[in-house]
Order: sequence, then C-alpha cells, then structure tokens
Amino acid sequence: MALTLGTAALPAEAPQEPILRITGQIEKAGRIAEYGAAEFDRAMLEALPKLVLETSTVVTDGVHRFSGFLMRDLLDRLGAEGETVTATALNDYSVDISMSDFHDFDVIVAMEMDGAPLARDDKGPLWIVYPRDDHAVLQDIRYDYRWVWQLSELHVK
Repeated sequence: MALTLGTAALPAEAPQEPILRITGQIEKAGRIAEYGAAEFDRAMLEALPKLVLETSTVVTDGVHRFSGFLMRDLLDRLGAEGETVTATALNDYSVDISMSDFHDFDVIVAMEMDGAPLARDDKGPLWIVYPRDDHAVLQDIRYDYRWVWQLSELHVK
C-alpha cells in the first residue's frame, strides 16, 4: 500500500465542536489553547490525508474497511516529541501506547467503518485501529488493548 503524506497545514481556526484533545509534549497545532492543548473538530480531522485500511478486529465479525488518518501524520504535524501516548476514551478507559507503534505500523484513527461514520454509541466518533491482519505480531492480545474506541484525548509524554 502506497502512502502519501499531505503537506497542507492544519487549520488555524477554533474547532466548532471538539472531538479530540491533544496535550503534553506538542509544539504546534491548528489551535493551541493557552493551557497547552490542541483541540480538533471533525472537519479539521477530515482535512488530514486519508488512509483506508481493511482488517479484522477482536470485537467485530469479519474484515471491515476503516477510513481515517494515520496517527503518525497527526502527531508529526503537531511536533509531538515523546516516547509514549496515553489514549483516553469517552468512558475514561486509557492505555499507554509506545510512540514507536505509530512509526512501525500504519495505525490509523478511524472515522468511518464500511463507509459509514463511526457513531458515538458504537465505537465512534474516533477509533484507534491497527493493521492487525498485515502483521502477525499485532494479533497478540497486548495490541488489542491499544484499540481505543470512542477516543477523546491523547497525551504525549
């Protein structure tokens, strides 16, 4: 699969209805609040280069087609510097993910599954998805815990 990284800058306007907040060791963002956080609404995230990934999951049946953006694209655009990203969901589930995961694998933040937007009451609006079927190592349960659905916040440390 060929990947291209977009060169467009993230929008500088304030998000309308933020769905993702990023804190920690970041240098820049489309919108940085005075307390050091970047917040993004759906339109801002949709402006990032798209990637489609087909893979199975441990919580759904069969192979699904996920559409979203590469996590490393977002973190690179923010100037994220750190070893770990803590991903937190709307239900307060959180897990630490090594920054190396995002460079070693094409981990996406999915916004759609099988052509439909991810709904808040079913894994959405954002879901961290690994290319599970492309790498045998990703079929280990340790990686399954990193598939954060209802993603709402990232903290880079």
